[in-house]
Amino acid sequence: MNASSDPTWRAAASVVDPELRVLTIEELGVLREVVTEPDSGRVTVTITPTYTGCPAMDVIRADIRAALAAAGHPEAEVVTVYAPAWSTDWISGTGRAKLAAAGIAPPGPAGTAGPVPLTLSVRCPLCGAADTEQVSRFGSTACKSLWRCRACREPFDHLRAF
Repeated sequence: MNASSDPTWRAAASVVDPELRVLTIEELGVLREVVTEPDSGRVTVTITPTYTGCPAMDVIRADIRAALAAAGHPEAEVVTVYAPAWSTDWISGTGRAKLAAAGIAPPGPAGTAGPVPLTLSVRCPLCGAADTEQVSRFGSTACKSLWRCRACREPFDHLRAF
């Protein structure tokens, strides 16, 4: 049985990220594994935070436990792992499309080798213009930066690449 057809996986995967309410933890790439022990039926969910110290993780763990309890697994365990480190490359295509539709510019590729990439411009998720400017390195959450489009003059969040 693959992950998408497993009802336990689907229950955990349905949890919405509390900071990026348009994405599930599966679309965001935070959900790593859901294992149901065949003998005991015990469920263990493995997640990786978007960054160490992410304040949303306590809410995500509680929401996973609640979703699994509603699916008949009241004793589910949620395990947090930090390696490999989460990357914005783990955001699904569907997740990227949902971010853009919600007016949040999705990140470009995070990359793993070479110099640290510098984002000079971000395409406006509202009008599509490339003529944008960063207003603040931090936006509504620590993982987003605040940008403004020079064409439509609208501000927007950009999910920074990690």
